[in-house]
Formats: sequence, C-alpha cells, structure tokens
Amino acid sequence: MEELFQRLKKLRIAVVGDIIADKYIYGVVERISPEAPVPIFEIKRSEYRAGGASNVALNLKGLGVGEVLLCGILGKDKEGEILKEIIEEKGVELTAFYDGRPTTRKTRLIARSQQILRIDREERKPISKEISKKIFQVIKDFRPNAIIVSDYAKGVITKDLMENLKQYNISPLFIDPRPKNFFLYKEAFCITPNEKEFKEMCKLLGIVDTNHAEKEFVKKMEIEHLILTLGEKGIKHFSKKGEEGHFPAIAKEVYDVTGAGDTVIATISALVTAGIDWSVACQMANLAASIVITKLGTAYITQEELIRSLKEINFPNRRMIINDEQ
Repeated sequence: MEELFQRLKKLRIAVVGDIIADKYIYGVVERISPEAPVPIFEIKRSEYRAGGASNVALNLKGLGVGEVLLCGILGKDKEGEILKEIIEEKGVELTAFYDGRPTTRKTRLIARSQQILRIDREERKPISKEISKKIFQVIKDFRPNAIIVSDYAKGVITKDLMENLKQYNISPLFIDPRPKNFFLYKEAFCITPNEKEFKEMCKLLGIVDTNHAEKEFVKKMEIEHLILTLGEKGIKHFSKKGEEGHFPAIAKEVYDVTGAGDTVIATISALVTAGIDWSVACQMANLAASIVITKLGTAYITQEELIRSLKEINFPNRRMIINDEQ
C-alpha cells in the first residue's frame, strides 16, 4: 500500500464533466398540513456537497492522487461559490466556465435518515464549441496521465469535446457514461456503466445476445476495457484482449448509494494508471464503494478508510500486482 500511495502522489489526472451542487436539507415530518393532505417538512439544518464530476475529483484527492484538475461549468450564483470553495479546499485545481446557466443543483429533503423528496434545478443545453475548445486546451496544458469523463448528461460532454479528447491520445480516457451519449464514447480506453445504463446502450447498439452482450459491446464500441458495476452483485471486467473477471461486492449494510459510481471510476482510474493490475483495481473499487454506501449522501473515499477496511476484511488478493509498463 505504501508503494501504491507513492505512485498515486506522482499522478496527474484530469476530470471533465457536469459539476453538480448536492444540497441536503435535514428536517422532521410530524404533522399534516391543514391546507392540503400533505406532510409538513420542518427544516432543522442544511449543507452542500460536491456532486457529479466534482465528487469524482474529490475521490481522486481522497485516494492520494497528487494533482487533480476539474473542468466544467458553474453558474455565477451562491451554489457556484460554495462549490468552488469546497473543491479548492480539498486541493483540486478547478477551471470552471460560465455560459449563462445556473449551477446544476440537486436538493434532497431528508427526514429520519430517509430521502423523501428531490428537487432539481438544471439547464441541459450543450456547451458551445468555443467553451469546448477552452476546456480541451486547459486539459491539454495540464498534461494528465489519465482523463476521466464524468457524464451526467447536463451538457458539458459534447461531440466536439469528445473528438478533441480522443485525438489527444497521450492520456487514456475513462468514461462514466450516460446512454443518450453512447455514440460519443467509441474508441475510449475504459467505460464504467451500471447495469441499467449498460442494457440501455446495448439496446441502442442493437445487441440482443444477452449471453455475449459484454463481448459484443466491447467490439462494437471499439473500447479497450468495460467495467460493469452491478450493485450488490459486484463488478465485472471485460477487455478487448478477452480478459474477463467477476468480483463480488464487499458485504456491507447499504445506507445510501448516491455517488458510489463516482467512487468506482475514481478508484479504478487511479489504480490502473498507477500500474495496478485490473483484477486488484476492481476489488479495491468494490471495497471503496462498500465504504461510501455506508454514508448518507454524496461521499468520497480516503486512504485512511481504505487501509482500515483492508484490515477488517479478508481481502481476496493481498498482493498488489504492479505493472511497470503502465
């Protein structure tokens, strides 16, 4: 682990995608309104957390990645200022452009540790070609060892941006996808859909053979690696070279799955880029996800939590396989 952490310190990883303000309002529901048959939510406190692409960036820093760049869109509003402060406080280099839209915000009402309502404020128009070029130039100047595309389908990930990123073939592209943009991800290094997203993309690709869907997906998308996240069933890995692996989830009580996908792509991207074998990276991603799902709301992993959890479980592969060619 010490050697791994030393390698992570030397990495430069760029994250590009939809930056989201996750607002949590905690309260109690004890009465029904006399005005209408609806519960009255009495606010006790509230807080903001970094969601979407910014949660991926915070996971990378929590894992110990030396330099992390985050690129996206923020509004000139209260949420934009709060997010900027949260992100930069964690040591992430932030480059956020303004194109007239407000900061994307997801407001969750929580009562007795249960989410009872979510209210979204967003504009999903694609960013302009001009901003796309600016984002690409910032990433190119950063000279990252890897690039993570965190696509929440809010408009930052566009055809122009993806074409530029794919042409910049010095850095491998790890993509957390959205089915509506599947055509943008062809020839990527690695894609990490969940089971629902994978099935939707297979349908759009015309893949009907459920027994060999993963192999067909890898072939049709012309990607190097597919990481399929299956919730309580763990993670599956398929590669262009024919490698396959199924890694069961680490058994933990699920509290909130919000942001677990961000943790998975951050962990796998960082570890693989650091030279860790794919099978071990997948097992570590399972472990990292098992930690964040025990927390309420959007959360990120830390090295201390990872080490503590490794000591608590019988980790399937205690020996880290280091690939010096990566």
